[in-house]
Amino acid sequence: MVAPILNALHTHPDLPVEIGAVHTEPAREARTRPFPEWVHPGLRAALESKGILSLYSHQHVAAQALYEGRHVVVATPTASGKSLCFNLPVLSRLLAEGAEARTLYLFPTKALARDQMAELERLLLGCGRNDLVVAVYDGDTPPATRRALRESGDLVLTNPHMLHTGILPNHTKWQGLFTALRFVVIDEVHTLSGVYGSHVANVLRRLRRICAHYGSDPTFCAASATISNPGEHARRLLERDVLVVDEDGSARGAKHYVFLNPKLVSPLSGLRLPAVEAARQLGGTLLQSDLQSIFFTRTRSTLEVLLKYLRDEADRLNVDQERLAGYRGGYLPELRRRIEQGLRAGAIKTVVSTSALELGVDIGSLDVCVLVGYPGTVSSTFQRAGRVGRRTQESLVLFLARSFAMDQYLLANPGYLFDQPREAVAIDRTTRSS
Repeated sequence: MVAPILNALHTHPDLPVEIGAVHTEPAREARTRPFPEWVHPGLRAALESKGILSLYSHQHVAAQALYEGRHVVVATPTASGKSLCFNLPVLSRLLAEGAEARTLYLFPTKALARDQMAELERLLLGCGRNDLVVAVYDGDTPPATRRALRESGDLVLTNPHMLHTGILPNHTKWQGLFTALRFVVIDEVHTLSGVYGSHVANVLRRLRRICAHYGSDPTFCAASATISNPGEHARRLLERDVLVVDEDGSARGAKHYVFLNPKLVSPLSGLRLPAVEAARQLGGTLLQSDLQSIFFTRTRSTLEVLLKYLRDEADRLNVDQERLAGYRGGYLPELRRRIEQGLRAGAIKTVVSTSALELGVDIGSLDVCVLVGYPGTVSSTFQRAGRVGRRTQESLVLFLARSFAMDQYLLANPGYLFDQPREAVAIDRTTRSS
């Protein structure tokens, strides 16, 4: 499907970019394992109705270890099915044991928590169970829902800040949760780095101490992007020995990385076309195709400028404006949910986003990712690139360099991304704010 765009980049002299390098990751077959015998029959039926007939090898290893009570960190690429690694044992225990097996999920953003809640609700409804209390506890949660979660929440989804300020200080009101807490899932732990991650590590220490006070000893599961030290980071964060699951068994379609430099405007001065203007012209080509594409910008202001440019381009090309959307923090929750649904349904063909869509919000299977400038880390680069080309779908990642030194260095040395280890994540639990 992406072949016409690749061909246009190589053969159309009117496009505003020059190709610096091309890197292709070949397609890969999935390595699968059957469902373990302990999977609840209703949950297995719900998954099979969605076309999930077996598990990827890393899902099987992680789910089995969690079910046996071992602490696990899953560090596989974006779209490798990390959520099923912990949802499988958590929901199987919950369906079999009810209130005796409560669970706490921690996500870095509200959007990610609510996206995961929607998936959990779909699975539970597929099991024919609507008696379990599963809901998000954050600043947007209505008072009635908060009371229900405190009194009888079976699966509580929240974030580190709400855990720190809303749940742990009021642990006597959450006695039912802490007494029966069996699992704690912490998603996107690679974002828990530096001073912030160090503070969260101490919040988790408080959580374990309160659990011990109420007689529980939960199993922890951490999920991370591919970093170079997932085991070390998880052990520091959780103060527990963990099993590292980092061998990806998921299927993958061919993914093409094309490094692009905006064309020279003045050969004498070396001045090049601004990256945003080059993105606008590339966007015109993508808008006319049937491919779903995502543009990642580094700042909100760049997003709004590029979105305005692309809307003007869509108007010039007589492309329906409803096929185009922006996405960033600060948009109303209802608008963000509508955009996410439009992407999943295929009604929105092009979205311009900040890092808000870098994490694992379900936006379906996209075809083309345009990085307007280097995101700042290798991990973020591959997180964003991982938003396209799910399962066996062929995909295209366009790295559009700005005039900054790091962008130009990557254009000349793409091996920095593909041949070097990913960044390590560091925390220090002794860190104190000044």
